Amino acid sequence: MSTATRDDRLVTIKEIVCDILEIEEDEVTEVSLFKEDHNADSLRAIEILAALEKEFKVVINQSELPRMVNLKGVYEVVSEPAGW
Repeated sequence: MSTATRDDRLVTIKEIVCDILEIEEDEVTEVSLFKEDHNADSLRAIEILAALEKEFKVVINQSELPRMVNLKGVYEVVSEPAGW
């Protein structure tokens, strides 16, 4: 997966987020807020974090959860341990 582009990775992240939040992919933009726009709660945020760790084979500290408010934030949080 090291040859994946930013767009490829964003698609994967979006699929994971939409699956966990049980929303359609066209409802989510890179900056739409999970909690405010999509009614996500803290349990869903932890599920998203765990799914991302599994998918991208990284470890993400739970202290990063406050940054994971939208797809852009999630991408930034995942990219750091993944070295993108």
